[in-house]
Amino acid sequence: MAETSLPAAAQYIIIGGGIVGCSVAYHLTKMGHRDVVLLEQGQLSCGTTWHAAGLVGQLRSQPAMTNLIRYSTELYSQLEEETGLATGWMECGSVTVARSDDRMTMLLRTAAAARAQGVDVEVITPQEAQDKWPVMQVDDVKGGLWMPGDGKANPTDLTQSLAKGARMGGAKVIEGIKVTDILTDKGAVSGVVTDHGTIHAEVVVNCGGQWAREIGKMCGVNVPLHSAEHMYIVTEQIEGVNPDLPVLRDPDGYIYFKEETGGLVMGGFEPEAKPWAMDGIPDKFFFQLLPDDWDQFEILLENALIRVPQMAEAGVRKFYNGPESFTPDNNYLLGEAPELQNFFVGAGFNSMGIASAGGAGRALAEWIVEGAPTSDLFAVDIRRFANFNNNPTWLHDRVKETLGLHYAMPWPNRELHTARPFRRSALYDRLAAKNAVFGSKMGWERVNWFAADGQAPEAEYSFGRQNWHDNVAREHKATREGVALFDQSSFAKLMVQGRDACSELNRICAANVDVPVGQTVYTGLLNARGGYESDLTVLRLKEQEFMLITGSAQAVRDADWIRNNFSDDAYVFLTAVTAAWSVLALMGPKSRDVLKKLTKSDLGNAAFPFATVQEIDLGYATVLANRMTYVGELGWELIVPVEFTAGVYDDLMQAGAEFGITDAGYYALEGLRLEKGFRAWSRELTPDITPLQTGLNFAVDYEKPGGFIGKEALLAAKSDPEHLKTRIVQLVLDDGAPQLWGGEAVLYNGVEIGEVRSAAYGHTLGAAVALCQLDAPEPITAEYIRAGRFEIDLAGVKYAATVQLRAPYDPKSERPKVGG
Repeated sequence: MAETSLPAAAQYIIIGGGIVGCSVAYHLTKMGHRDVVLLEQGQLSCGTTWHAAGLVGQLRSQPAMTNLIRYSTELYSQLEEETGLATGWMECGSVTVARSDDRMTMLLRTAAAARAQGVDVEVITPQEAQDKWPVMQVDDVKGGLWMPGDGKANPTDLTQSLAKGARMGGAKVIEGIKVTDILTDKGAVSGVVTDHGTIHAEVVVNCGGQWAREIGKMCGVNVPLHSAEHMYIVTEQIEGVNPDLPVLRDPDGYIYFKEETGGLVMGGFEPEAKPWAMDGIPDKFFFQLLPDDWDQFEILLENALIRVPQMAEAGVRKFYNGPESFTPDNNYLLGEAPELQNFFVGAGFNSMGIASAGGAGRALAEWIVEGAPTSDLFAVDIRRFANFNNNPTWLHDRVKETLGLHYAMPWPNRELHTARPFRRSALYDRLAAKNAVFGSKMGWERVNWFAADGQAPEAEYSFGRQNWHDNVAREHKATREGVALFDQSSFAKLMVQGRDACSELNRICAANVDVPVGQTVYTGLLNARGGYESDLTVLRLKEQEFMLITGSAQAVRDADWIRNNFSDDAYVFLTAVTAAWSVLALMGPKSRDVLKKLTKSDLGNAAFPFATVQEIDLGYATVLANRMTYVGELGWELIVPVEFTAGVYDDLMQAGAEFGITDAGYYALEGLRLEKGFRAWSRELTPDITPLQTGLNFAVDYEKPGGFIGKEALLAAKSDPEHLKTRIVQLVLDDGAPQLWGGEAVLYNGVEIGEVRSAAYGHTLGAAVALCQLDAPEPITAEYIRAGRFEIDLAGVKYAATVQLRAPYDPKSERPKVGG
């Protein structure tokens, strides 16, 4: 042990002395917390960090993630001055080249997104790319991107510099000490057992890198990551390679390059990876590499020789085959574990640890100290996964694909294909037999669309209209004009029961849920800043029994948020019941006609008003019918016990035949909800967006007794005009031909002002429709909107768009409430 005195207790213990663990320690001390102990089983940076390539690219698909990396670059540029230790940080810029027209389209989309996020970017010609990187040949290059703010660093030096900064702030860094167990008490972490003794702690942070999964298992916490081999070579010196050379990425060849001592580091992300250490990582795997595997590396080397022919003459100084941890979706894991209070995780960085560590370390430190995230971190929130995602066989097969996603073409609506099918609804086989094309959400196999007879049931990806456009148009039309059935069984369902269920939920929900039994309430769950932690519907089934229906991806996160906000002395219980109930959404003007053939219940407006739920007979089954819509039409969400689902589906299909009932999928649902301007959580509704900014203030009850979480922040925001500099608005393209996907830049009078958060083709409107987040230099009022000219940048082409201050389809929302 480097520091021999082992404290008996500490406020914060961090397990793992890689760059992420050192960043968390550094940022905790920066926030004034000195009682920090970092434990490293070997030496600092000896696991994954030391053999990382050290590339720092700023841009990520979500603005929130880009902001974290932007902070990393600021931190790395000033760290040496603060600590006196070099970091090897160099803002050398990066060049990304495209070999195909599709890749060039993607780079043009990336450029627009970068400008919208305030990242400096320039679209360049093949010749300009070669001017910046003279040792490559560009005969097959279509064009490229230049990002001057990108850079590179020395991972080991950076880690040592962060560790010194942490020590300067009072942290104790102990090397050569292994954690052998995690202590818990009454559902919370209480300390760690090491091979040098026990340390009690208030908070434990698992930054164990590829060991993080095993550390989690010590205390019943799921950390779904798997180690895979990641290879790169370092060449001998090459003429024309100098220290100022930018980073080069050639994603069509799966490869990257950076300069090192006059030679090149060349590595990449092969399309099918090689998982490692299925039976656990060997003890003392410190500063070690795996055997060279030239067969696995061959596809990368072949592509490197195409890009840099001189490499054929250069010797290889070193072959690095260093294992790294990868997650099921290629994003890292951050946050407090839902299984154990005060146990935090920062791991699974998918070859992005050096770029992400500064921002991720600060974000995690703030989460630890504040008790909740201080910004939108859903993309990396550990609660986006459930216990079944930690299955080792499933992880092994999925990680083979996710490593390759780094440079795979990020097609719109791209679906992962490994380790599937996974979770299946009761109707999976019936829908598959009808040519359903499935996507995956939270592991659920969900129908995206239905192929026609004779059409292959698989998506053909492109940046324009994809091969399902006309199929979805038919499903869309059936919902608007007739009747359609959506299998939405993947909806998460939570039951909240007990004497204090109503009062506790009413404090956690922004709307008033203390309503008569049988009423349904749409509400947001807000944080102390007034931003959305979720939005969901609350069904009051009995005086002390509420069913919450929320998004598929939010099951673990919502349950954790609600439980954490229950009062300690409240008599209330939350139970996850997703698997017990299917949800069949019967939607469209003829939905009542279909149901009437199967039930004795009165479905008229007087007996069964909008936003109410009743138990009804349906054929032989007894189900909950919730009169609610996400498509803007008359309809019912039928909440069916799983054992009755197949029978209910068959009965609905038979009864609906005379009304032309149609199966429909999630792609149609997306277009239908966007025509209505209905917001979705994690897209338009985020922890950084309030009901005032998204136009949902009507769903907030400021007058209810007892108040609600976020009320004070919303009241303050109401009187602050600056608050409305950020708003969610609906845009419809004036031209009916282009296809929007989300992520495009929005321009106001020719200047980037925001980005498209959700988009789909609005088949009723005859044009693409989008919900966008605008961030303006002044409050976004109706006058501001009317005074400006809006455009959407679609891969470098700017299309005029019209802002809709009211939903362009059924603006008064009369259709869901029609009589009968």
